[in-house]
Amino acid sequence: MSVARVLIIEDDTAIRSVVRAAVEADGGRVFEAATVQAGLALAATECPDLIVLDLGLPDGDGRAVCSALRASGLVPILVLSARGGETDKAELLDGGADDYLTKPFSTIELRARIRAQLRRARRADPPRDPANYVTHGLVVDFEARVVARDGVEVHLTPTEWSLLKALTHHAGRTVTHAQLFSRVWGREYGDAQKYLRVYIAQLRRKIEQDPLRPALIVTEPGVGYRFAAPRDP
Repeated sequence: MSVARVLIIEDDTAIRSVVRAAVEADGGRVFEAATVQAGLALAATECPDLIVLDLGLPDGDGRAVCSALRASGLVPILVLSARGGETDKAELLDGGADDYLTKPFSTIELRARIRAQLRRARRADPPRDPANYVTHGLVVDFEARVVARDGVEVHLTPTEWSLLKALTHHAGRTVTHAQLFSRVWGREYGDAQKYLRVYIAQLRRKIEQDPLRPALIVTEPGVGYRFAAPRDP
């Protein structure tokens, strides 16, 4: 993380100091903003490698900021939130966040999540990737990083893209919770099954014709997930 540029958008001075110390402990460079306006300006001028975003900002809604940041690029966004319910987490992911951390949080976990997001963002696509994956109305263009469902482009966050990529690359085979956790987030600890449940539900909502009766991403109870659909001929 020695060259990582991390933007912190947080109005609480104490929390900003904690996040700054965590990033700098791993050799990162920090930019700070206490408002929506300042945060968006720094995001545009400094081109950070990762953004740590608080939702409770004085001059705007953090969710709207998250959506605006996501629309402008693929930089990973780690949200700090006082809400920890699954519905709240799903809304954050839908708004463009790649990860979330519930306040109060552990500095050790914060550092680990930041490192994992940076590793994932810097991981280049393997040269063996196929140009396209087409099945049942879903088109995944690996080269252009574009996903379409029934001819309509679908926006995926970087984390959702990595998750879909991991599943499609092993189509027809079950990928365990631990394997997905390691492949997408770059770590093997934590409650992988519970953590993945939120992200899989979010991805299904975007690519499945009927998210409540998924035909593409199939759950293998207690084991993991399987991308069931073969490529169209």
